Formats: sequence, C-alpha cells, structure tokens
Amino acid sequence: MKMQSNFLCALVLFMTASFGMLHAQDDNVTTEFGVKGGFNMSNLYQNDADDENVLYGFNAGVYATLPVSDFIAIQPELLFTTKGAELDYNNAFASGNAKFKLNYIELPLLVRVNITKNFNVHAGGYASYLVSSKVTGDGDFNFDEEIDTDDLNKFDAGLSAGVGVDFNPISVGLRYNYGLTTVGKERTTAAGTYTFPDAKNSNLTLYVSYKLN
Repeated sequence: MKMQSNFLCALVLFMTASFGMLHAQDDNVTTEFGVKGGFNMSNLYQNDADDENVLYGFNAGVYATLPVSDFIAIQPELLFTTKGAELDYNNAFASGNAKFKLNYIELPLLVRVNITKNFNVHAGGYASYLVSSKVTGDGDFNFDEEIDTDDLNKFDAGLSAGVGVDFNPISVGLRYNYGLTTVGKERTTAAGTYTFPDAKNSNLTLYVSYKLN
C-alpha cells in the first residue's frame, strides 16, 4: 500500500533524527499494564498492489510497557486483529464486491522510545496465528463461505512501526504493520509449483489504549 509505505519511510527518518534529542529528556518510563483497541485498514500486497483494496476492521487486546532505561521500554502486546482485502468489480458480466477476511491472534514485540513526556515512537516486529478466515461477496453474486485455515499459511510475521501520544491514562497512536510472509501456502500440481494467494498482509491501525495501573 503506497500510503502506508510512505508513512513507514517517513517514520524511520523521524526516529533516526529523534535519537539526538533523547539526552535532553528527564521523564522516566514506568511499568504499565493496560487494554487497547482500534480501527484497522488492511490490504494484501504484491508488486502491483495499490490502495484500492482496503478492508476495514478492528483490533483489541492487552499490553505491557516494561522500562529498560529512563526513556526506553519494551512493549509486548497480545491482540485479536482482523486483516485481509476487499475487491470491487464492475464489468460487462457482473458487478459487486468481494471481501477476503483473515482473523489473527497477534503478538507484537516493540521497542518504545519516549521522545517527550507525552510523545513516543515505537518499532519492532510481530508474529500472528490465523484463527479463522472467510470470503464474502455482495452484488450480482452473493456468498459467505468459511475457508479452512489448513489451506492457508497459519503463521504470519512482519515489521511494525508507529507513533503514540499519551494523555495519562489514555493514549492514542498510529501504527503500520508490514507482513513478510505470504498468506497462501505453496502448492504443487502437474502444471508446476505455485503459491495461492501469493500476497502478504499490510495493515495500518489507529488505536486507543487505557492504562490500568
């Protein structure tokens, strides 16, 4: 997704520049435990992917912030999150839309850096396990079919990066997840070997978290 890729590049440059400011911060990172949830904009990307196949969904779960130094912490999370893609079609034969929905249990592991008392950047990786999947369609063709997860790659992993603003005990933030593994499994037929679907997850999240302690 072009929008998310541009965001990720800008974020990496911003994080690099921000490290020069860290020595001026006097605010301590404290241990936190809380709940969080948010709004997802997901897609499946290939070399020719664009922003027209966005599927809207959600995420929800728990997190902990474990201090390492005065301004750095490790932040593990455990989330239920939706991913996938939506395709609109309109041609001489039919019109409508189809949604490919993937539901994961996800474990992000992030390094959080407090730039100021109320602003942080975070980056790391995530690992996910596929718990359910389905494809639905509306239009000239209506369908709602569960997909056997054994037909897909049950494990997903990738990179995460984002920014957050803290209004104790509530925080809001924006994060992008860039998948590194294909959603589909490799298959072998008489015609050769192929992977279907030969695409990877891409997910932009707007989240809200609430500190419990």
